[in-house]
Amino acid sequence: MTSVHDLIGEAAKIYKVLSNSSRIEILYFLRHCDKEVPVSTIVDHLQMSQPVVSKQLGILYRYQLVCRRREGTKVYYLLDDPHVVEMIDDMLNHVKHEIKGEPHPRNLYQ
Repeated sequence: MTSVHDLIGEAAKIYKVLSNSSRIEILYFLRHCDKEVPVSTIVDHLQMSQPVVSKQLGILYRYQLVCRRREGTKVYYLLDDPHVVEMIDDMLNHVKHEIKGEPHPRNLYQ
């Protein structure tokens, strides 16, 4: 049985993966794609170098945040975890409130 301590440790690892803005950009881009996309498409849309995109995709794949499929020399990627997308959306909504100086929604835990 997995302990809460073990779960928190794994969650911290995912947060470390998500602490990189390039990886968040890649996940955000893939979130808005309705199908798998080749690395070259990600490179073109995000205007990042191919080695940077490939390295970041490798990390995202290792942590099961994206899945991939090889076809000849091309590798296609697809978002693999909708929970992470929800976390990113929630964080971006939090940041929007912070930037605008607006109050956050009512605390649901009170």
